[in-house]
Amino acid sequence: MDRRTFIKSTSTLALGASLSGFNFPQTKIREKELIKIPRFKGFNITNKTGGIGPRRKFDEQEFEILADWGLNFARIPMSYWNWASKDDWYNIDENVLRDIDEVVDFGKQYNVHINLGFHRVPGYCINGRNLEPMDLFNDTPENMQKALNATVYHWKIFARRYAGIPSSRLSFDLINEPPKMKDESRYVEIINALVSAIREEDPDRLIFADGKDIGRNPVMGVAQLGIVQSTRGYDPMAVSHYTATWVPNDEKETFNPPTWPLKADDGKVWDKDALREKLINSWKPLTDLGVPVHVGEWGCFNKTPHDVCIRWMHDILSLWKEAGWGHAMWNLKGSFGVLNSERPDVQYEDYKGFKLDRKMLELLKEY
Repeated sequence: MDRRTFIKSTSTLALGASLSGFNFPQTKIREKELIKIPRFKGFNITNKTGGIGPRRKFDEQEFEILADWGLNFARIPMSYWNWASKDDWYNIDENVLRDIDEVVDFGKQYNVHINLGFHRVPGYCINGRNLEPMDLFNDTPENMQKALNATVYHWKIFARRYAGIPSSRLSFDLINEPPKMKDESRYVEIINALVSAIREEDPDRLIFADGKDIGRNPVMGVAQLGIVQSTRGYDPMAVSHYTATWVPNDEKETFNPPTWPLKADDGKVWDKDALREKLINSWKPLTDLGVPVHVGEWGCFNKTPHDVCIRWMHDILSLWKEAGWGHAMWNLKGSFGVLNSERPDVQYEDYKGFKLDRKMLELLKEY
């Protein structure tokens, strides 16, 4: 289907305060209406991201803080290891699910949209992928199907559990940062299966799918599904992840101390125009079809000089505002965030028991 036929065959629904009027198919995937979303802005809240070690509940104060700052979005990346295990994908700990009920309630109480996402699914995680007993994306057909069946099982539990909660309050993000891929067909197959499973239980749920290639590129094969696609804001990695040991060396443009603008080792100059080409224009084939885009993760590690970080953030935030995209920083508290980031070159402000990077916060609120 070409763009003109696609646009003529769809109609746009406004996703306003209520997100009422959704009419998703209940048993199969088909072309459906385009959607619009508010410009969701906020942070990733990472209490359930790891899933190893002591059980971590959510902190109500964090949602009170978001509300105080006028922010309206909390992305909740979660590992299934919190409520199940790699040794038994189907044994679910109901006590942990009640922790997630609580974060959904915090969202309602403080008028913050909650975006529940799976940072680790059965068979895949961008971090420690090899720790899964089977691989969702690259294994024997039998093992890939087993991993997909288990991932469907988990999402159906969440879909049933929260069915009827308005999509103005709650959305789902299917899989965090799928791997780099030569062919998107396997990821399209996974997205279709998960969207179908969720809509069988909860036809009206708002759904996000991360872009392919670790969230960097649009997935054109699901443009007709009536879902949001989630991108990333980490380029250039030599600025956002300076000295970060978990990033492969071949993903960094230079190992020199970061500046902004940045000159890469290959001679390329990274500036606002380069960001526009990489982060905005590369998504135009999708946005030209009317598919909404949201920046699910972005931020700058605390080893990058603060003044460089702020100048880079100013350019990237202004581009997203121009495009009308919302964003969620990784993270609220910690080395990428505005609270307790432990940057050596910041004069912090005492704020409700935390150390606040006021300059960074005001920049976020401006855009």
